[in-house]
Amino acid sequence: MAADKLRQEIVRVLQGMGVDDAGTIGLDRPRNPEHGDFASNVAMTLSKRLGRPPRQIAEEIVQRIDRGAAGVSDAEVAGPGFINFRLVQDYLHQGLAEILGRDAGYGRSEAGQGQPVNIEFVSANPTGPLHIGHGRQAALGDAVAELMAWSGWKVHREFYYNDAGEQIMRLARSVWARYQQELGNDVPFPEDGYHGDYVREIAREIVAEHGDRFRGDEGDEAVDAMRQFAVARLRAEQNRDLDDFRVRFDEFFLESSLYTSGQVEETIRRLRETGLTYEHEGALWLRTTEFGDDKDRVMVKGTGHPTYFLPDVAYHLSKWERGYHRAINVQGADHHGTVARVRAGVQALGLPAGYPEYVLHQMVLVMRGGQEVKFSKRAGGYVTLRDLFEEAGVDVTRYFFLMRRPESQLTFDLDLALEQSDRNPVYKVQYAHARMSSIFRRAGVTAAEIRAGDADLALLASPAESELVKLLLRFPEEVASSAEGHAPHGICAYLEEVAGAVNSWYHAGNLDPQLRVVGVPEELSRARLVLSRAVQIVLRNGLTTLGISAPERMDREESDT
Repeated sequence: MAADKLRQEIVRVLQGMGVDDAGTIGLDRPRNPEHGDFASNVAMTLSKRLGRPPRQIAEEIVQRIDRGAAGVSDAEVAGPGFINFRLVQDYLHQGLAEILGRDAGYGRSEAGQGQPVNIEFVSANPTGPLHIGHGRQAALGDAVAELMAWSGWKVHREFYYNDAGEQIMRLARSVWARYQQELGNDVPFPEDGYHGDYVREIAREIVAEHGDRFRGDEGDEAVDAMRQFAVARLRAEQNRDLDDFRVRFDEFFLESSLYTSGQVEETIRRLRETGLTYEHEGALWLRTTEFGDDKDRVMVKGTGHPTYFLPDVAYHLSKWERGYHRAINVQGADHHGTVARVRAGVQALGLPAGYPEYVLHQMVLVMRGGQEVKFSKRAGGYVTLRDLFEEAGVDVTRYFFLMRRPESQLTFDLDLALEQSDRNPVYKVQYAHARMSSIFRRAGVTAAEIRAGDADLALLASPAESELVKLLLRFPEEVASSAEGHAPHGICAYLEEVAGAVNSWYHAGNLDPQLRVVGVPEELSRARLVLSRAVQIVLRNGLTTLGISAPERMDREESDT
């Protein structure tokens, strides 16, 4: 990366000035291209330490820097001590060649060095169809996982099934009541039951499979049969929805396995050994306040039943002991209260502070015609993920879920999602990719035929072309920062910036024949085909990290001149 190369040279210069531990050298991209390609305030950060004016330090750095080693053509001091750098043109040409040479691998790195990371997301209770909140989490978790994989981590995607507890029993009692009603028995429906039509569907399937075998039977065996059937049925439906939404998991971890394997009891035993537990009013408590929690937490109720807190601690202990010393949980904002207590619980067992990491996302509001789309009758009170992606499309739905910061509430505008124009951001990005393919067809070449070594890239001399190349060369940095920050919205913003620059470049050729890719002198055409291919690679790779397709043909692009 250009930034890394420049940063290394600045470190070398500072060492020559007696600064061996300058820390991370800040490099920013000026908003105004006239101010250069990178700017650094390193002289200002070192002024107090060196006892010298920042501008004087900046001037010495500029004098000492090896421009060739730094990959810059110019370095100048600005203002009170900023240093502005401009990249050499040769670097841009080498960068284009690298993009084409690495192709599908451009943007990947080995930063993670193959270390394992567990990424848990969705983890929906199998008590109903997936809703749009689950959908945002599915897109977000999958994109975070993919970005981590692109950054060299060995990613393990995990879904934690809460198949035990009171919510599952509510589902079982709801299905039992609907089953009895299907058989003509007048039984009341639980006040806290699940009211969606899907519960009736499950009850009818049980009637079709078992007939009246459980008529009037309120015993544990009958209710447990309803539970098993309903959980299996809803798990299968959720899995189909996720599969069609292009989300895959390496492991489905069952909460019930923590009990059957004895891990919950083992966790209790190990926590007791720490001396941090105590009994109060018949319940077993853990002193989580010792680790920053706002109050101590109950582990086992006076009834002898564990709270939700205990299996959560056991589950994260299992992640650590399975070798996942880095774990990222992608969850809804309603889990905010669990962060401190889970971390405190695992710290009590000797795990490091800050384990696991969390990405918490806000809710989604679906709008159509300025009005909120409130619910699906089948789901009984909410919009299902399948309803949404079957109407808007998987690509659009995933992109819209990802294009805002997770911590911000998301308004999903269905009217905009269905619009085929540059107002729709995912359409704009995909369309820019398709335009490059249309250029190749008009030039009579395939993408695979285009080679950087066959072109004189020095012919890409216009400011618009240079700025576009610089933008493409930022892609590896964008992947790295988005992966480390668990922030796929950064890739969305970057792709939209690239698409905007590409569309401006493309339309300039419509207005001025000399700026076109096809119909200009052959040498210039070859150089611009290389740039077009680099654009296509970056857009495709960026969309790939988000789980979104990169079409080669779209309805409008063939009509473009």
